[in-house]
Amino acid sequence: MKKVELVFVPAPGFSHLVPTIEFAKRLIHQDERFSITILIMKHLLEPNSIAYLPSIAATEPCIKLIDLPQADPPSPELSKYPETYFCTSIDNYKPHVKRVVAELVDQSLSNSSSARIAGLVLDFFTAPMVEVGDEFGILSYLFITASAAFLGLMLYLLSRHDDRVDAELEDSGPEWAMPSFVNPVPIQVLPTPLFTKEDGYAATMKLLKRFKDVKGIIVNTFMEMESYSLNSFLDGETPPVYPVGPVISLTSGAHLSPNGVHYKHIMTWLDDQPASSVVFLSFGSMGSLSEPQVREIAFGLQNGRFRFLWSLRVPQQKEKEKVSGPNDNRNIEDLLPKGFLESISGHGIICEWIPQVEVLAHKAIGGFVSHCGWNSILESLWFGVPIVTWPLFAEQQLNAFKLVKELGLAVEMKLEYRNGGDHLVLEDEVEKAIRCVMEVNGDVRRRVREMGESSRKAVIDGGSSFTYLGLFIEDMVGNI
Repeated sequence: MKKVELVFVPAPGFSHLVPTIEFAKRLIHQDERFSITILIMKHLLEPNSIAYLPSIAATEPCIKLIDLPQADPPSPELSKYPETYFCTSIDNYKPHVKRVVAELVDQSLSNSSSARIAGLVLDFFTAPMVEVGDEFGILSYLFITASAAFLGLMLYLLSRHDDRVDAELEDSGPEWAMPSFVNPVPIQVLPTPLFTKEDGYAATMKLLKRFKDVKGIIVNTFMEMESYSLNSFLDGETPPVYPVGPVISLTSGAHLSPNGVHYKHIMTWLDDQPASSVVFLSFGSMGSLSEPQVREIAFGLQNGRFRFLWSLRVPQQKEKEKVSGPNDNRNIEDLLPKGFLESISGHGIICEWIPQVEVLAHKAIGGFVSHCGWNSILESLWFGVPIVTWPLFAEQQLNAFKLVKELGLAVEMKLEYRNGGDHLVLEDEVEKAIRCVMEVNGDVRRRVREMGESSRKAVIDGGSSFTYLGLFIEDMVGNI
């Protein structure tokens, strides 16, 4: 049986890298013909992503990781345009990607027993690398690590642009009726970068223009959850779309913990709590909140007398940031109301790092206050844990809208909350939303459990995503 090889070029970032590697693992487990090479832009990765990589190399012999040399940084003048700077940082790796692909092609041609390269699998942010595939006559595919609804937004933006609709978006404008959404979408929940014409919008359009050049689009979702969005792509203009999700990592993340003793303490504490009694609060690897907002959350938890587990990242000391990243040099206690830690002793735990998958899988967890990153949503659904929406940046507001207004799978805290904005969610709002999500027999909890069962069935033999993955493999191998 002829071996085939795929070359993955993921975007740097934990939320992109993990599902990419998990998808690669699923491919080789479903079809033994595959070997996979993943090109890593290691110099652009955050520490937790770098720590994650060795375990993959050790456990998956059919997956080869190649660290690309550091690329030239973008011009300093671009630093005032953060989205353009980020996309340019990735685009500058194109010569290194081309060199590796050339070596793989030469190896394949010179040795008849070598695997034949079946395609490049690109990320949303690495879509311009399709030029590399074109140069070597290799087909390219996109792997979207976000929702089908997000893909629908991107395709709608592209059609708007092609139709020469005014590209100057206003963040207070009217709602948009988009084919991938049941309901009109408020402008306020669209990704913030789209409203900066010279930066985010321009950078996004540069990526989207390459979508037409790919042979197919793989999406980390499943038909039972996003059938409306997925059916909107059957227009004859969009490349074939393959929903193969949920693609999530269910293996232990304990090896990423900076403190193994603390990890054991968290899990032991959870073991002592009643079933579905603990609310888990986490805002992602890059999410942090202002000090006033942290205090409002603390008071809401205290007033509601909730059992809780809170992953609290210390914010940078800047007045306003588009993305307020964590700061590991300050003390968590400085953010909290005086005496708060003493008052919740035994009733809650606060720390900077918490193993999210292990926590969501625990029987004690009854609700999840989340930034609504797509990976976190899929993990929460998998384990049947209902979400309170607290989006911060990127497409998280859109995800929150989808969960609350389209699917009824979450409790609304805020849909349009943006990190660095002026709005403050008050303690009574926090208490009310958490109390709602923790209802034992609530409608949201019932729907989440049902969707969780659907997500598990989707990826097993005969399930919708299992079938679509087989179709993708068949189409791709047939195109060689």
